[in-house]
Amino acid sequence: MSSVVENMQVQSCDVGSLPPKWNMKTFELGAKYALMEKPAIEEFIREAIEYFKDAVIESLIDKIKAGIEIPVYPQFRDMNEMFLNAISGIEKIEGRYYETETLSVKDGRIPEVSTIFEREKEVYELLGEKLKLKVCITGPHTLSFLFAYRDSEIFSRLADMLLRFVEDNVLKSKYCEVHMVALDEPTFGTVDDPLVDVGSEGRENLLMAWERIFERVRGLGAETAIHLHSTSDPLFWEVKNLEIVESHVEDQIYKSKHAKERLKETGKVLRASICLTDYDILIKRSLPKELKNSQVAEKIGEIWSKIRRGQLNPESFLESVDLIRKRLKTIIEFFGGDLVPYAGPECGLRGFPTYDCAIECLRRISSAVKSIC
Repeated sequence: MSSVVENMQVQSCDVGSLPPKWNMKTFELGAKYALMEKPAIEEFIREAIEYFKDAVIESLIDKIKAGIEIPVYPQFRDMNEMFLNAISGIEKIEGRYYETETLSVKDGRIPEVSTIFEREKEVYELLGEKLKLKVCITGPHTLSFLFAYRDSEIFSRLADMLLRFVEDNVLKSKYCEVHMVALDEPTFGTVDDPLVDVGSEGRENLLMAWERIFERVRGLGAETAIHLHSTSDPLFWEVKNLEIVESHVEDQIYKSKHAKERLKETGKVLRASICLTDYDILIKRSLPKELKNSQVAEKIGEIWSKIRRGQLNPESFLESVDLIRKRLKTIIEFFGGDLVPYAGPECGLRGFPTYDCAIECLRRISSAVKSIC
């Protein structure tokens, strides 16, 4: 093994989402009321709150047992909706949001994060050391696409709200600390958006929105990351308070000499994405290459049906530990160890067929990372 790779101190961290394992109606109800200080409420709601908290802790422990060193709070709820539902001054009509008055956030605490800190000692006793937690927050660009009307100032208004979520969730205690905060921006660079064209006021406002959010995160003592699905638009390089960049496995950033130069120039590092998470692509790669597109779609549908009927083990389509390890080794050898302190899946695992399949994916990622270190 290359000397560049030997004795590397790469840490594994995930992106967050998992397939539903729980009764989501009860889970959502528990999340809705979990932050009440003195819940003078019906018994079934109290039971839902406990159900929600137990589910969060059990799933977090499953991630830790899989070997993930810096786990994201378990995400079973829609990430966009969970933040927008905490914002006052907006109304949802036919699937789109409208600003009806000045935006505000009464309580920016994320119930999943609050639950982890409430029961941190339980997690500490399993780990034997302080838990390092990663918090993912939907970014202002991605949230803006859920609004019916977008203007150049919308990123600034949403940043004001997201700052409250940062303030209320970047926590530290004896047994647990928020080690990293990632803004999730899957729309940036993947959706044609005239609002952020080069030279536009909106582009400058988005840059300032990111800068303000990341500056506050760093001020609270956590590392800053941005989760992208494409790095084709270079605006993120200009964010001074952004420390970690992560994108999808086949993104150009992981093999670009220009990216290597920019990392060094800007003082940023990579979280290496080392495992594919689009399950349809995983299935497709197992099929004969000579199949036509119409045949591929049909075969994928047939395989999903067999998985749902229990006739196929969904884990058989996951990438192997060896492939994941080779991908990480290649990235480290190209960039050098100092620029790749973290590694994990390219995205969340909500689209996987089963919860157990998702946890197995995290276990393989962890095994690959540990074999490098």
